[in-house]
Amino acid sequence: MSYIYIDKIHSILEEISKKEEKNINSAVKMISNKIKNKNQIFAFGASHAGILSEELFYRAGGLVVINPIFEPSLMLNLRPVTMTSQMERVEGFGTIIANNTKMKMGDLVIIHSVSGRNPVAIDLALTAKEKGVTVIAITNVKYSSTVTSRHSTGKRLFEIADLVIDNHGDIGDACVEIKGLTQNVAPTSTVIGATILNIIVSETAKELISQNIVPPVFFSANLDGGDEHNKKILAEYKDIIHYQ
Repeated sequence: MSYIYIDKIHSILEEISKKEEKNINSAVKMISNKIKNKNQIFAFGASHAGILSEELFYRAGGLVVINPIFEPSLMLNLRPVTMTSQMERVEGFGTIIANNTKMKMGDLVIIHSVSGRNPVAIDLALTAKEKGVTVIAITNVKYSSTVTSRHSTGKRLFEIADLVIDNHGDIGDACVEIKGLTQNVAPTSTVIGATILNIIVSETAKELISQNIVPPVFFSANLDGGDEHNKKILAEYKDIIHYQ
């Protein structure tokens, strides 16, 4: 049986493989250099976009050095959950969030926002750049280009970031058309975004190995020796990770 959603995901991944190779490789170089130089790396997204920050954080096979920015009022366990949509539209809130992280000049932040229009991501990106922090955006350029910014600058995330990786999804994110239903179903941004990030993780590990640097990668704690390895890596990079 052929599923429309699987076919759509395959199609988008093929497009990314062809069109985003240069940008993904640039991200790998940037992140590899930050790790090599012991700079800090952060990741941020609001509401469902924040799932990618969780994907990067504290998991077997992932990079130890990722610091997620988890703001409780933007996470999906907030009740009422509709408040997350209100909070991401509050101009200045992203500045407050950025100023309450430990990011500083020379660091890097990955910001995921599919539409790229809401103030929280834009303010965080602008404040990060003011601090001398490199901003990598994962967004949908086609979608973002069809909407107006909700920020007073009139800018969207793809117009601010130092490097943009396009997720090549549909406008509105959902991708499956169903006869008799005006709204598409089944968004692609989480699956595609997680794939992009795990490509970056794996290619970063390869890049570091090529420079004779042991990549700071978590072992599974359920493997023999996993706890010992993870303890050693956490100690080595303790100055640039903030898990507590």
